[in-house]
Amino acid sequence: MNTVDAGAAVGANGLLSIFISLLCIGLSFWALQNLKLDLLIRYPKSAAGKLLQLLLAIVLGHFVSAFLLDYIQWTQSLRFMF
Repeated sequence: MNTVDAGAAVGANGLLSIFISLLCIGLSFWALQNLKLDLLIRYPKSAAGKLLQLLLAIVLGHFVSAFLLDYIQWTQSLRFMF
């Protein structure tokens, strides 16, 4: 494998990571729409309430995407076992 191929592989891996992270954050934000935030915070429709919902989506999406990216890496590493 030469340097150009390695660079392309690293670039493709970075692009995949960005795509999966943004997808998971978007899915988390969509899923959090069903959470009754009015039970936890005073004004869930305010800017602070929406910001809290966005931050929760980012945190949840980060953990889900980290798991998925780790899982992809683990499955790709299995080929070196045999």
